[in-house]
Amino acid sequence: MFLDHIEIEVEAGSGGQGCFSFRREKFVPKGGPDGGDGGNGGSVILQAEAGVDHLNAFVHQKHWRAERGKAGGPANRKGRNGQDLLLKVPPGTLIRDADEGFVIKDLTQEGEQVIIAQGGRGGFGNTHFKSSTNRAPRQTTPGQEGESKRILLELKVIADVGLLGKPNAGKSTLLSRVSRARPEIANYPFTTKYPHLGMVQVDLERSFVMADIPGLIEGAHQGAGLGHEFLRHIERAGILVHLVEPEPLDGTEAWENYQAIRHEISMHSEELGARPELVAITKQDLPAGKVVREQFEEKLGRKVWGISAVTGEGLNQLLRAILHTLDEQTKVDSFS
Repeated sequence: MFLDHIEIEVEAGSGGQGCFSFRREKFVPKGGPDGGDGGNGGSVILQAEAGVDHLNAFVHQKHWRAERGKAGGPANRKGRNGQDLLLKVPPGTLIRDADEGFVIKDLTQEGEQVIIAQGGRGGFGNTHFKSSTNRAPRQTTPGQEGESKRILLELKVIADVGLLGKPNAGKSTLLSRVSRARPEIANYPFTTKYPHLGMVQVDLERSFVMADIPGLIEGAHQGAGLGHEFLRHIERAGILVHLVEPEPLDGTEAWENYQAIRHEISMHSEELGARPELVAITKQDLPAGKVVREQFEEKLGRKVWGISAVTGEGLNQLLRAILHTLDEQTKVDSFS
C-alpha cells in the first residue's frame, strides 16, 4: 500500500513538577529550601529522511506523544528532560494545520526538520523562590502542558522530470528501461496506482530523478479517476515529458489524448501548464509511430521525439534533450 496523505495528532510532553523540599541534615541547623526544578517535556519533531518514500508508518498509529519531563527532586536535583519524538517523513512532505488549513512547513530537502509541537517547560522547585525576604518559600509550580496539534501530512513527489501520459502510454516501461526502478507493467489501464521514482544516470557526472506518475483521464482536475492524486505529485516536477501512444488500444486519437491531458494540467494550475514540456511518441517499432510523430511536429511546430522502449530507439536522444532542458530551466530559475 502507498499512502501519500494522512491526518495525525501530535502531542508534546508536559514539563515535570517542581519539587517542594527543605534540607534536613543533622549538623545544618538552618537548612533551607532545596527543591529542584522539573525537567522540560519532549518535543515532536518531523524530519525529511532520504529512503522514506511514503507515509505508511502513520496508518495504524494516529496519535503520537513525546515523553513527559520528570519531576524535580530534593538536594536541588533537576528532573530529567523528556526525550524528543522524531518522526521521519519523505522529502516533499507538506505539513498543514488540520483545523485552520494553513501550511506549517514544506519539508523539501533531506535532513530538513521542524518542531511541530513544543514540549512544556518544567515547573520551578521551591529553591527558585528563595530570596532575602523569603528564606523558606513553600511555593512550587507545575510543569507547562506540551503543545497538541492535529496535522495533515501531504506527500508531493520531488522529481526533476515528471512523466505525463494517458494510461498505457508507456511511462512505466520507459522508467524501467532508463533506470533501476521496477514499476508494475501490464497491458491494461491504471497499472500504476502510485508514483515510482527512478534515478537516471546519463553519464559518469550527470543524472536526474524521473517520476512515473499515475495515468490521467479527462476531468482529473475535478477529481475524476486518480484526479488530484495524480496532479498533487506532478506539481513538483521541474520539467514534464509527455508520452503519447500512437495507436491507443481504446480506439481514441493520439492528438485528442495529448490535448485532453494538456487541458487538465492547465485547468489545475496555470503555472503547471506553462512548465517546460518535451513530447515523445512511444512505440516507434510500430508502423504508425513515425507517422504520428511527424504529425505532432507539424501541429506543435517544434521537435517531437520518437522512442521505443522495446528496441531502445531514440532513448539516448531523449535523455540528452531532458538534460539540456533541465540546464536551461536552472538558468532561468537563477535569474528569476
